This record gives sequence, C-alpha cells and structure tokens, in this order.
Amino acid sequence: MLAQIYPRKHARFTSLPLLGPHVEGFVVWLHAKGYPWLPIRLRVRVLPRVEGLLRRRGVRRIHDLTVADLLRLRPRHSSHDVYRSAALCSLARYFAAQDLLSRAVPTPREEMVSAYLAHLDRVRGFSESTRTHHGVTIAEWLMFVGFDGDGKVLRAVGARDIEAFLRCCGPRFSRESLQHVVGHLRAFLRFLAARGLIAAGLDGTIDTPRVYRGERLPRSLPWETVRAFLAAIDRSTAMGRRDYAMFLLVSTYGLRTSEVAALRLDDIQWRAGCLRVRRPKTMTPLVLPLTDDVGAALADYLRHARPDLPRREVFLRVRAPSGHLKPTAVTEAFQGWVRRSGLPIPYQGPHCLRHSLAIHLLRRGTPLREIGELLGHRSAEATCVYLRLHVEDLRDAALDLPQEARR
Repeated sequence: MLAQIYPRKHARFTSLPLLGPHVEGFVVWLHAKGYPWLPIRLRVRVLPRVEGLLRRRGVRRIHDLTVADLLRLRPRHSSHDVYRSAALCSLARYFAAQDLLSRAVPTPREEMVSAYLAHLDRVRGFSESTRTHHGVTIAEWLMFVGFDGDGKVLRAVGARDIEAFLRCCGPRFSRESLQHVVGHLRAFLRFLAARGLIAAGLDGTIDTPRVYRGERLPRSLPWETVRAFLAAIDRSTAMGRRDYAMFLLVSTYGLRTSEVAALRLDDIQWRAGCLRVRRPKTMTPLVLPLTDDVGAALADYLRHARPDLPRREVFLRVRAPSGHLKPTAVTEAFQGWVRRSGLPIPYQGPHCLRHSLAIHLLRRGTPLREIGELLGHRSAEATCVYLRLHVEDLRDAALDLPQEARR
C-alpha cells in the first residue's frame, strides 16, 4: 500500500533503520482507521525526520521506547510543526496497538490510583465512568501533595493541606462540581485511613460548598428556538445529516448525550416502529414509538452519510480516526452548530434541548408522570423541577395583593 502513495520514493521510507520495517503496516493501519490518502502521505513524509530525532537520542530499537518517549518528540506547540505532531501521535497509537512499545514503570502515584480504583470496583461496585472521575481527582491531589517524590508525605498531611488543594482547584469548578471533588477526596481519605496511611478523621475536616435545592431554573429554550436550531443544521453534508438525526432524537425523546452515543443499530426496530433506549441511570430499557420525522432522519443518515464500518453503533465519527462517537463529541457538535446558527442559545450542551422538551410537553398538558417516564427520572421530585417554569399555572396559583400593599 505504501507503493501506491509513493510509487517512486517508497524505498526512501522502507530503508529507514528504525521505522522502515513498520512503515507498510503503519500505512495499512491508518487506511483501516479511515484516514484519507493525503493525511497518510503527510504523516509518512515526515518519518525520516522522526527517525533522525530518535537516532540522535540514542534509540536503537522501537521496543526500547514508551508512548511517553514518542510523544515527547512533538513540538511544544502542535501548530509549530503540524505534520510531525500528527505523525508522532499516530505512531504512538499504532505501536501501542501492535504491542511494540515497552511499558513505562508506573509511578507511586499511578500505583496508588490503580489500587484505589480496584477498591472502588471490587468493594463499592462503582461504574467505570464514576471510577474515572474519582481517579482524576485523586491523581491531581497526590500530585499536589508531592506523593511521587516522597511516599511518606501522607503521614504529614493535615486539614490545611486539603484546604489548600481545594482553594487551588476551586476556581475551575462550579459549586456543584466542587461538591463532587470534595466527595471524591473524602472517600479516598477514608480509604487511606482504613489502611493506616493517614490519620483517621481527616475526611470529616472538609467542608462542602452549599448548593440549595431548586436554586437554579431548568435550562430551557423557547420551542421556536429549538425548531430554528434544527432547521439551521446543514443536511447537505455527512456531518450535518448525522448531527441533525442526533439532535432531533434529543428534541423528540429527551435523550441524554450518553444515550444518543450508546444507541445501536439493533435498537431501531423498523418493522415494529419502535426505538429502544438504554437508560444508564434507571438501568431499564425504554421502548419509544419511532416518529415519522425521526425515522426519516435516521434513514437519511444511515443510507447516505454513515461510514461503511463493521460497527453496530448508530452514530460514528465522520473524521479519522474512525470509530463511534463519545458523549463529549455530541456536546462539541452542538456547540459548533450553535455558533454557526447565530441563535441566542446561552447554554454549552444539548441538555437544554431535553429541558426544552419537558417544558414544551408540560405546556401542552402532558401529565407530569408521563414526562418523567420519557425523561428517565427515578422520582417525581426530579420532574417537578419543571413546574417552576409553567408560568401560566403559577399565575393562577398566585394570591391577590393585600389591600394595604396597594397604597
């Protein structure tokens, strides 16, 4: 395959002492990942420069390298040398997939985080996403206290050190998010205390930010704005067809981004006219009627825009590397179309479409219980939040102004 993109110069790359034996496999791997020919050519073209960097550092075998070693060869800013940065990132993923790199010796911090995540899985039964969030917080805290430099530093950790960490990372988070950080840290401190690594009771010294129930209104848009947003999506492109189908699903059924990303081809039951959605919170599938608009948008995407890949997920990446979409990609797509549309949408994620649907159904007289079942709420209390935006009903419930106050 290398000879197809460089018919007269392919020997220049295959003759490289370090990378030469792997160039052909690298090209085949990039092509299988969905990269077009031009990006593949540009990545291969800089391999002699990468070879020179490796040899100047005394590298004699690919197996002597780690992923971190390869990534250190990137320029400080990727814009300074885009093609070298892209080639090194792709090489690191390719060599790691082929198990050709040596494994880096884990640091004390990484070993501690791994042990804690195993505890969360084995003892507390947390999901993978929850364990990941805990791991990010704990790794940052261990770095803050200098655990890699001195493993005994935990013995000297006190309430002031914990408060200093929260003051340092606090400006990056809202009060709601900082509550999660405090919860992660409290659980980890209890884990350390149970193993005698820190003094007991430190978890009780952390105060959590105050968040009052119902202090924020739902992030709702006028239904006319929702319709205008959907109409602003350019469906002449593959990405536009995909994104229109995704956000129509959110606007019609109130799906979460994780539910959209997890939707599989088997979940669309065309003959029965149903859509099966896996609810991650209630852990029970929900069967919904497949509306004509949603069915047409999905069929348009599947026939004309979905990449031809052996995957069962409905929504796939349009750009290389190929694969299924993650929930964060759904959010990024929403932000991109909001910028292009120019509509007054102040929210950063498609969750506002979910809230908008709830208010729209409420104003049309849909019972609160049915709205809760559609949104996948576990309690009626979660759905009652939307009642605060039902302005007309609130006006009917308002008391008359006392006569004394009218003067």
